Amino acid sequence: MEVQILILAASFLALLLLNVPVAIAIGLCTLMLMMSMSGVDTTLVMAQRMSSANSSFTLLAIPFFIAAGILMGEGGMSRRLIDFATLMVGRFEGGLAYVSTLTCMMFGAISGSATAAVSSIGGIMIPAMQRRGFDRDYSVAVTTTAATTGLLIPPSNVMIVYAVVSGNVSVAAMFMAGVLPGVLVGVLIMVACWLTIRGALRPGVSDSTEHSPSAGTSAPSSTVETANQNKSTAQANSASPLQIVLGALPSMLLIVIVLAGILGGLFSATEASAIAVLYAFVMSVLFYREVKLSSLPSICLRTGVMTSVVFLLISTSQAMSWALASQQIPQTLASLMLGISDNPIVILLLINIALLFVGTFMDMTPAVLIFTPIFLPVVEKLGMHPVQFGVMMVANLCIGLCTPPVGTCLFVGCSVGKTSIAAVTRSMIPFFLAMLVALLMTTYWPAITMWLPQLLDLV
Repeated sequence: MEVQILILAASFLALLLLNVPVAIAIGLCTLMLMMSMSGVDTTLVMAQRMSSANSSFTLLAIPFFIAAGILMGEGGMSRRLIDFATLMVGRFEGGLAYVSTLTCMMFGAISGSATAAVSSIGGIMIPAMQRRGFDRDYSVAVTTTAATTGLLIPPSNVMIVYAVVSGNVSVAAMFMAGVLPGVLVGVLIMVACWLTIRGALRPGVSDSTEHSPSAGTSAPSSTVETANQNKSTAQANSASPLQIVLGALPSMLLIVIVLAGILGGLFSATEASAIAVLYAFVMSVLFYREVKLSSLPSICLRTGVMTSVVFLLISTSQAMSWALASQQIPQTLASLMLGISDNPIVILLLINIALLFVGTFMDMTPAVLIFTPIFLPVVEKLGMHPVQFGVMMVANLCIGLCTPPVGTCLFVGCSVGKTSIAAVTRSMIPFFLAMLVALLMTTYWPAITMWLPQLLDLV
């Protein structure tokens, strides 16, 4: 068995280093593992496991939430949320850093995508922060790290994936368990902004420019702005606080509708995702009128492409999970880890370190699919609830989205901000520390994740 584990790990790492797509690498490693197993018809079993992996009704929520996120992202939601966040926190010294964080939290939660939050919010906020005197790399660091909060605050596709893989966790429980940790990460990032703000502002920049409610979008630009930014500037200059709130309220209502419907028993998570698409369609096409009917085919195509990638990952990962379970590899690794120490604090720290390492080389969805069956038996023996472990894992892997060499959000943020990964990494250190503090609190303070699910009788 030790030889099988070594072959599996070595082959997977080699394929990743060769830039083989993760889903293909997982499938090839699974084939090699099955071929080493006696009495297994490799082709038949592989096909059966891959085809049955996507038969879950719950997984239908993923393409719907992806489509809803794209519709809301292109429907002018980002500008309205920026105006709303500016109204709330833009008056403080260095307010644009708080505006960027708060907007990313709201947009990421509504769209369910951290990369969408970086590209949509960063495209407006990073240039605006630069014009207000912030260092470019600092601006990218704030936006990139804050965007990951949307993967904890519901609705979240990765939470759905974890609920399916774990087998005994409800999507509603995962959604509610992620609310407080997601808010905690956002608040700690704002604390990091507050602690670093004087060093981030360039000398000679007047703080009074930060006090206007429309400061995030109304500054004169020395560069050519996009049409959307110009439109946002005009609207922000002329809108009253009430108009700003009313403009952003329909977007934020999406979260309320989804959660209230699920918790109230009106519909399941999958049905909620379909309602989210309908709501996003009405808002973007009919209410905001910023998405044309002619754009819907391309939106459907993008949804299909993104869904196919996720579902291929799920198919190959579920086949690998079956192969690992049939060889009792998770149980063996659990025994090895528990043999190191019987102290839960030490074991959980080791698991977090392992996941932090994994997150630097692997995207979030495949990491959840592969390592949930491996680490979940370990934490259950330690007495940790699967819901808490799921949130801990997601919070951990969110850090990986911001770290080289495979940090998706980091790459997008650097592209939007027109800077390099090496330059941004140093500016990210305070925000990494903030995210690590939130991770440790989530790991060792169960009430942060379990209070809401227990209050609502979901666990």
